[in-house]
Amino acid sequence: MSASSDEHAGPDAPELDSPSDGDLDIDEAVSRVEHELGRLFARIRVSWREAAQTVHPDLQPLGYQVLTSIATGKATSAGAIIERLQTDKTAVSRQVRQLEQLGLVESVRDPDDRRARVLVATELAQERVTAARSRYEARLAERLGRWSQADLDRFAEMLSELGGGASDRADGKTPAS
Repeated sequence: MSASSDEHAGPDAPELDSPSDGDLDIDEAVSRVEHELGRLFARIRVSWREAAQTVHPDLQPLGYQVLTSIATGKATSAGAIIERLQTDKTAVSRQVRQLEQLGLVESVRDPDDRRARVLVATELAQERVTAARSRYEARLAERLGRWSQADLDRFAEMLSELGGGASDRADGKTPAS
């Protein structure tokens, strides 16, 4: 009967198949980050719902995201909104239709391409989005106001890295390359 290799290794030798303490620490840290991201995302969803209600009682959170994309000029066509929000065409079409019905968005001819149409936020929408954003920004400023500029810059960099910002660059290069 032969002895296993574990018996020959002695009581102080690390087990070959078990994770090291460092791996467990990393796993626990990743688990904590995942938990905190879940809490943050839940809070963000609540904020979007509150902001949507500020703009109009019938507006859904996705409608608010569509509206802010239009109002800030970051996405003024359905295709650009779909790309920006990473959602499907049907959902965006439904939200745009509702925004038009609520008098918050208008479809106008694109001044650069008279054949195309772009979406623009109405004056009413701009006012209400400004009010909703000011509440949200005040809460965020209150939470982050105690952080140093260096901490805020590093946090923004880390969020960008987590979101794939460095790997999503158009040139395909990360900042270090």
